[in-house]
Amino acid sequence: MKIIVTGGAGFIGSAVIRHIINHTQSSVINVDKLTYAGNLESLEEVQQSERYVFEQVDICDQLEVARLFKQYQPDAIMHLAAESHVDRSIDGPGEFITTNVVGTYSLLEEARRYFMTLGEERRSCFRFHHISTDEVYGDLGPEGLFTETTSYEPSSPYSSSKAASDHLVRAWQRTYGLPTVVTNCSNNYGPYHFPEKLVPLIILNALAGKPLPVYGDGSQIRDWLFVEDHARALYKVLTEGVIGETYNIGGHNERRNIDVVKTICSILEELAPDKPEGLSTYESLIKFVVDRPGHDVRYAIDASKIERELGWKPEETFESGIRKTIKWYLENEKWWRRVLDGSYQGERLGVSP
Repeated sequence: MKIIVTGGAGFIGSAVIRHIINHTQSSVINVDKLTYAGNLESLEEVQQSERYVFEQVDICDQLEVARLFKQYQPDAIMHLAAESHVDRSIDGPGEFITTNVVGTYSLLEEARRYFMTLGEERRSCFRFHHISTDEVYGDLGPEGLFTETTSYEPSSPYSSSKAASDHLVRAWQRTYGLPTVVTNCSNNYGPYHFPEKLVPLIILNALAGKPLPVYGDGSQIRDWLFVEDHARALYKVLTEGVIGETYNIGGHNERRNIDVVKTICSILEELAPDKPEGLSTYESLIKFVVDRPGHDVRYAIDASKIERELGWKPEETFESGIRKTIKWYLENEKWWRRVLDGSYQGERLGVSP
């Protein structure tokens, strides 16, 4: 297959591309605007492959998107391009509406036009795979799990923009017959993660002897999914998923935020015992901060459908995945040092009332 991957220089997108190039025979056209979170260094191991090409394109630019379809004649689209950080969406929601809603519309329209030009055999194979988040479902409460039929109740500008894009994708399938599939995933973590997100932020702050900020009392619960498990799932949905269906992808690893932070601290005590001068324990850096507005208490995904119908389940437990992640950051200081030299300096985001 020839696959356009939007947002391929991002955290999940780069993992998807590495998986496709390293473990399949498919080829990739990486389409990325290269915003602050896009990093081509995350793709160094595959960029020399003859099955990989990069195009710096904004998905809101319909002329350029149309050119990509005409030039590369793809068999499938994996749409990951999105503004994705909840805190940034609180401070500046406009970019989230533009990229996540208008950008998805632009891509859908060009995909529809392209799809209509294909012959019957190529139409039968074409897929538009939209990658979304469990945050569209809103706050779960203390019991139960999100399923593919859970109603949408997004809480933040980010999750609202992703909910809107999910609805657009389903509308283009039902109205125009564009062959789409949608996936909603739980919290990802792993190598090459931009350090504004919880796991890499805690790792790098701890190594630097900086405070480890935890919202509220840290009781918020998330289901954690190792990014390489997610990449495997996404390719499986693209190649084996049923048109018009939604698949929830989760790690079966519910953890309170405070427990995630304490686990990281504990593993760092073992793997990085030489602490910054004057620091007794990594846990002593934990600092509880004012909770962000509209913070959902719990997300948890029922991933039984994708296991039952497509045979996917995560290979990593949270304990094995978080250890791999911490070891990667310890062994790849050059990567994250260069990221921290850019626009993001570990400041607190999402403080707007």
